[in-house]
Amino acid sequence: MASISEDSGEETPLQVRLNGVATFIGIIGLSVAVAVLVVLLARYFTGHTYNPDGSPQYVKGKMGVGETIRGVVKIFTVAVTIVVVAVPEGLPLAVTLTLAFSMRKMMRDKALVRRLSACETMGSATTICSDKTGTLTLNQMTVVEAYFGGEKMDPPDNTQKLSAAVSTMIIEGIAQNTSGSIFEPEGDQAPEVTGSPTEKAILSWGLQLGMKFSETRSKSSILQVFPFNSEKKRGGVAVQGDSEVHVYWKGAAELILQSCTSWIGTDGSKQSMTPEKVGEFKKFIEDMAVASLRCVAFAYRPCEMSDVPKEDQRADWVLPEDNLIMLGIVGIKDPCRPGVQDSIRLCAAAGIKVRMVTGDNLQTARAIALECGILTDPNVSEPTIIEGKTFRELSDLEREEVADKISVMGRSSPNDKLLLVKALRNRGHVVAVTGDGTNDAPALHEADIGLSMGIQGTEVAKESSDIIILDDNFATLVRVVRWGRSVYANIQKFIQFQLTVNVAALIINVVSAVSSGDVPLNAVQLLWVNLIMDTLGALALATEPPNNHLMQRPPVGRGSL
Repeated sequence: MASISEDSGEETPLQVRLNGVATFIGIIGLSVAVAVLVVLLARYFTGHTYNPDGSPQYVKGKMGVGETIRGVVKIFTVAVTIVVVAVPEGLPLAVTLTLAFSMRKMMRDKALVRRLSACETMGSATTICSDKTGTLTLNQMTVVEAYFGGEKMDPPDNTQKLSAAVSTMIIEGIAQNTSGSIFEPEGDQAPEVTGSPTEKAILSWGLQLGMKFSETRSKSSILQVFPFNSEKKRGGVAVQGDSEVHVYWKGAAELILQSCTSWIGTDGSKQSMTPEKVGEFKKFIEDMAVASLRCVAFAYRPCEMSDVPKEDQRADWVLPEDNLIMLGIVGIKDPCRPGVQDSIRLCAAAGIKVRMVTGDNLQTARAIALECGILTDPNVSEPTIIEGKTFRELSDLEREEVADKISVMGRSSPNDKLLLVKALRNRGHVVAVTGDGTNDAPALHEADIGLSMGIQGTEVAKESSDIIILDDNFATLVRVVRWGRSVYANIQKFIQFQLTVNVAALIINVVSAVSSGDVPLNAVQLLWVNLIMDTLGALALATEPPNNHLMQRPPVGRGSL
């Protein structure tokens, strides 16, 4: 089975099962060979083994040493041949053939296999922990709702009610606090927006507001950058204009709201963040989340130049995250991929539980899960839908008990995904995980099979994965499962075929040895049967394509065959 173990230090589910079967068959074959050897030797030395003319092959006192040794060697050769026939040495050939065949076919289905054994491991998967953005959704984000100056903007790019000062701050925050960029070609060509899907959506919305990206960035200088942090769910930047320093923050709406002590009105006036206003913001966030929108908040904080470290000391400067002033919130729509509902329904019928792990808040995660079909009841509560922070605060034993029940995890960090994978594996699941970011690498490596995204995935994620989904589509994962189950089914057919021939040959030889003291198939004939059975059988049965019936069976456990 070295052909499918490769450089992995851990046995795959198929390898575990096949090693058990091969060991069992080998023990049976060896036992039969020893029994045949004992019977033939006993009959030979007692004179009950006869030549074709009816005379005994061994006569005590009348046989030379050479003749006696030749008779014993002949009997021993038959016993060894029985062991050779019984041991399934053709099994590695069949496994390698079906894995290689499946790998080439999966490439046509937009799945690039990086590790050969991943073909069959996916067929044993009992649960899939999937990202939302780009996998379950189209990854085509656009800003469809906006709430600035304490009022809803309809349409979201309508800034007529906002004062020039507020609009300037919004545009400056968008242009400076981003990891994306906008290339503005000459002539009538449309600007090219780059960056993550969320960044592209916000930058495109900024263009609709009248933002001139290069001009806006040139008006102020960046003093310090706090890149987006997946744990804190926010990113910030400190910029210096003509007379003052602004620290802009952008991130998860409900988390940014917790850090705000005031908000900016449509006229640019600073208002205190009263409990009533907090409730109004929360209501708007909840309404957007229920509509399956990703909520991103913008806030800022003015700083005195005296509070800014000198240039040679800014490397250790931690941007202030408290006492922020809320600018507003946008709702970003990312529609579900066509066919995702059917794919998830197919997984459910196949006994595979799909779990969505996302950084969005629980309301948005719930709405997307309902739209995709992961959830069927909108009123579910913990632990079916759980927040990453709640999950990580549980003990190891509690996490294992809760993990089985989780369908959706919102506001999750990469470490939360890793903890979920470990808990599910400890519960005996064969876990498949999708990921596209550098921070997803530990979870991809820990899972039984890691699937990275070919379009949005980073190189680190791809290097840590077993299969690369070239089109970032969840439906491709389902096709990978079908091919994985086909691998198992083909190997199962080969084992059934081989066992049929093995058992028939063994029974014929044992019965004949006990009854007549001879075997009907000599060593050469048994080896010919073994050669034909292994090679031609493997070629015929290892290359059968998958069929729809494979997705109507429950997944196979680690220890069964």
